[in-house]
Amino acid sequence: MEKIIAYCGLVCSDCEAYVATQANDQEALEKVAAQWREQYNAPGITVENVICNGCLSDEKKCHHCAECDIRACAVERDVINCAYCDDYACDMLKEFFAMVPDARDRLDGMRAAS
Repeated sequence: MEKIIAYCGLVCSDCEAYVATQANDQEALEKVAAQWREQYNAPGITVENVICNGCLSDEKKCHHCAECDIRACAVERDVINCAYCDDYACDMLKEFFAMVPDARDRLDGMRAAS
């Protein structure tokens, strides 16, 4: 499967929610919801909240991706992902990279290759 890189540099196609959604695996979606409830201290997360066709999709996105400010900005700017943005590594993205440095490495590599 080809990797799907989200606007922020995460790999959608590696995400358990994406994989379970694509497989239409209800049991796996239940496990993801349970894991995320605990991991993110978010007792309200349901299976419906984790169903996701990837950040770049116009179809169903998990709850977090649907509300993501980075995604909203990239969509508004009409860029493939943040690596292609004129304001690359803005404050919003820097804050995200502090939590997920491999996303920065991925986008830096894409930016260098373009």
